[in-house]
Amino acid sequence: MTIADNLRDIQAHIESAKTRKGTNQAVKIIAVTKTHPFSIINTCYNNGIRSIGENRVQEAIKKFQKLSGVPRLIKRFIGHLQTNKVNKCLDYFDTIDSVDSVRLAKRISNRAKHLNRSIQILLEVNTTNEEKKHGFLPEQIDEMLYCTTLSKIKVEGLMTVGPLTKNEKDIRNSFGLLRKLKEDLNSKLNKKKINELSMGMSNDFQVAVEEGSTMIRIGTALFGKRR
Repeated sequence: MTIADNLRDIQAHIESAKTRKGTNQAVKIIAVTKTHPFSIINTCYNNGIRSIGENRVQEAIKKFQKLSGVPRLIKRFIGHLQTNKVNKCLDYFDTIDSVDSVRLAKRISNRAKHLNRSIQILLEVNTTNEEKKHGFLPEQIDEMLYCTTLSKIKVEGLMTVGPLTKNEKDIRNSFGLLRKLKEDLNSKLNKKKINELSMGMSNDFQVAVEEGSTMIRIGTALFGKRR
């Protein structure tokens, strides 16, 4: 099947999940193009995808230097970002969807002030409490609220990676927790409400949509298994 065929299947599954949940919530597809050649980005763009996700700064830079022919493409950083890579990341990415600590948020804010630009971010939350995963813990609400006060960054929402399991209940609990956390944060915020929930990947995006996801990060289901 072609990428266009896979995209139609994904969109159909999204609509089915929305119907099951009785919602008309818009869901953005972020094409995870990491390890794929630049030509894949062109193909995504030609099929109507306007957001791509990369998780390695150096790999992404090589691709992005060729992007002059694809305007209005939103370049999202979705991997673990080390503080020493913040400067380069802000030079090339439009959003950082994986801010996992106050320290990193401060570093991004300081660099954005130096560049005199604002940048949108998502706060990554470890909803499964796995030691190997990055992210704020769900109980660190005060730390997440603090990030919303930093200058030159705009917290648009939250992101999580679901558990690596086929147990749908565990997956649903993880995504439901993120949705509840968004509601809790918004109840404490005045004007700066957060709207986005980035959750769901190729194996679990239908459950994520049912639980309120507004962004799904899709690689394998769109491009096939990496060789």
